[in-house]
Parts: sequence; structure tokens; C-alpha cells
Amino acid sequence: MANHKSALKRVRQNAIRRERNRVARTRIKNVVKQVRGSVSENMTDDVAAQLNQAKSVIAKAAKKGVIHKRTAARKISRLSKLVNSVSA
Repeated sequence: MANHKSALKRVRQNAIRRERNRVARTRIKNVVKQVRGSVSENMTDDVAAQLNQAKSVIAKAAKKGVIHKRTAARKISRLSKLVNSVSA
């Protein structure tokens, strides 16, 4: 365990940030799972709205530094490709 005052503060900050990042990552997983589930059930009317929501959640996470911007771009691209393949 840390002994210096600054190190103790760093431990507290890391705990708060870890929890915030965990929530954001879980949110990403859930929206991606939602989109993939709708695609597999052929709900074409719901998929477009869910894709937009997923794009927003992923982009916000990348903007906040939870995930890398290229990881976000890759996730969005793959979801868009999946939705477009079902729509066509």
C-alpha cells in the first residue's frame, strides 16, 4: 500500500477511474450485443436506431479515452457492415 500523501491520492483516483471505465466498457458490450441480437432476429426496423445508439456510445467511450479511437472505429465499422448486409 502507498505511504506518501500523493500516492494515496493516486490510489483513490485510480479506483474511481477504473470504475468509470468499467461501466463504459460494459455499456459498449451491451449495445453491441443488442445490435447483433436484432440482426440475428431480422428486426430490420429496430436495427438502424440501435446502430446509431451503439455508434454514439462507442464514440463517446473513445473520446473519453476508455478505448482507443481505432478500436472504436473498428467496432463501428464492423457493426455497420453487419447491419448493411442484413438490409441489402
